[in-house]
Amino acid sequence: MSRARATARHWTQLLRRVPTAAWLCAAVACLNGLAWSIVTPPFQVPDEPSHVAYVKELAEKGRLPAHSGSFSYEEAVALADLHLTRVAEHPQYQTIASQAQQRKLEEGLQLARESSIAGGDYGGVSASQPPLYYALEVIPYSLGSGGTLLERIELMRILSAVMGGLTALFSFLFVRELLPRVRWAWAVGGLGVALVPLLGFMSGGVNPDAMLFAISAALFYCLARGFRRGLTRGGAIGLGAVTAIGLATKLNFLGLAPGALLGLIVLSVRSARSLGRAAYVSLAAALALALSPALVYVIGHLASSAPALGIASKALSISGVHGSVSGEASYIWQLYLPRLPGMHSDFGGLSSARALWFNGYVGLYGWLDTTFPHWVYDFALIPALALVCLCARELVARRAALRAHAAELTVYCAIAVGLLVLIGADSYTVFPKNNAEYGQARYLLPLLPLFGAGLALAARGAGRRWGPAVGATIIALFLLHDVFSQLQEVARFYG
Repeated sequence: MSRARATARHWTQLLRRVPTAAWLCAAVACLNGLAWSIVTPPFQVPDEPSHVAYVKELAEKGRLPAHSGSFSYEEAVALADLHLTRVAEHPQYQTIASQAQQRKLEEGLQLARESSIAGGDYGGVSASQPPLYYALEVIPYSLGSGGTLLERIELMRILSAVMGGLTALFSFLFVRELLPRVRWAWAVGGLGVALVPLLGFMSGGVNPDAMLFAISAALFYCLARGFRRGLTRGGAIGLGAVTAIGLATKLNFLGLAPGALLGLIVLSVRSARSLGRAAYVSLAAALALALSPALVYVIGHLASSAPALGIASKALSISGVHGSVSGEASYIWQLYLPRLPGMHSDFGGLSSARALWFNGYVGLYGWLDTTFPHWVYDFALIPALALVCLCARELVARRAALRAHAAELTVYCAIAVGLLVLIGADSYTVFPKNNAEYGQARYLLPLLPLFGAGLALAARGAGRRWGPAVGATIIALFLLHDVFSQLQEVARFYG
């Protein structure tokens, strides 16, 4: 009992050390996700039908979903009455548009809940994903067992919104580690992340991306803390645990894992100067913990004669899906950067950085079918370029400090590059049938802490006198962006 009290007291003290401003950023992000969960109709978040089916299968049958088959009877009724196939990717159509349709939906959901027809165990695109996020979503799903499927979905969305709050919380703490003497900049980074519309949209739905963003933000924070305060045994185990949770959350974390392990190794080598062999013992324990979910995942797939890493195996194949490693490398380069001389044009002259990533961040919601007018994307270039210039000015002014943190920056770059390469490799698996299949801005959101740090640096780039005012302007701009994005969602589905 005394040990339990000591543990509880330890965690209480840790939570008290978190600044009030960090909790406020988390609350803003959580409320933002809740707002998005209300304005976004059920199943209008990418792949939400498959993710709901995964949770439903775990909660009701205690087993993982199948890769093929059909949705359960209850979900099939909801999808049909909400006209998903007609509405998704077709902005000219809206969802429920009359009282008669609403009554039909409610009656169908009630009958389906009371029906003994179980239906299929189909999980679709989510079936290859690790189960941790879905296992957590079983809790709100079960709490809402007395309601209809849509009521259970809203409860599940609330948990995702809480995960969005954790993303903002850890982003705030990450910026605090990077800029410990500039207190006002912490809030700029934290609130900037909290008000990113795409974070609110994704954390307002049933999607493991919400948990992936939170775990990735925790990873950045743990690394930044280790580089500044030294890596203790507890810190090493913490990094291993965060990596393990990430690998058990979504396969996309495979892109971040090499950089995370590199950071763990670099920090352990540094700590060995003072701790000696104990540092390497901690490193071994942390690596074993970090890689255990991947090992279990691989063994499970091999036992069922499936690819070792599920759908990620094809993307990680070094032989190249089309038999050309150079072609794959060229494709991945062009997915983010201008084509170099001698490269075959894979995007037909399209500026992928602008069309896919920038425009996707500014506003592509629903099933990528809810957009702003074209002029909005052009106008958004003005504040974006201003922020880039201010951030660059601050980086140049602090170049000596950057050199002093070269190892840390290398780790962050490794994490970012690993994610970008994984996204590109995934997209290349279906190229040229589908071009830039995974060229969606939401896949970059695990890097949100770096984005928050960039916002804080941009505000500092305005100088000591104007920095706080510019920081406040940045937050106001992000708030307007978020509000107008939600209004665009309302106009798309209810206008």
